Amino acid sequence: MKKSRAAVDLPATLERSSPKAQRTYAKTLLSAEQQYGPGERASRTAFATLKRGFEKVDDRWVAKRRKGPSDPRSAGPRSAARRNRGETYGGVDGIGHTRAELYRRAAALGIRGRSTMRKAELAKAIGDQQKP
Repeated sequence: MKKSRAAVDLPATLERSSPKAQRTYAKTLLSAEQQYGPGERASRTAFATLKRGFEKVDDRWVAKRRKGPSDPRSAGPRSAARRNRGETYGGVDGIGHTRAELYRRAAALGIRGRSTMRKAELAKAIGDQQKP
């Protein structure tokens, strides 16, 4: 029996996100499950697609100004990502934002030591802070 997009169980962060983010995840997940079967690989594929057009801000996913990779892992070759190589920022768009923008978000979250952090460190700290 084929599942519909409405039948997809969305992660909590996506339930609080825009309908477009929800549709993107659900459509990709269903397609990946048809190709790979249900499980981790299909879920990773859906999140990888979601992260191309959306970034995690606080407890929801919001559209990026410009689509594209958000961290070194997604900017690199797919084979490296499958082997868990490269750094990820937990859904934060570290590539599409300036250091000043990331610094302001870190300040709003109360992240300590932010004044001495590089851009990549700020993105990772924000991603770590936003984990459920």
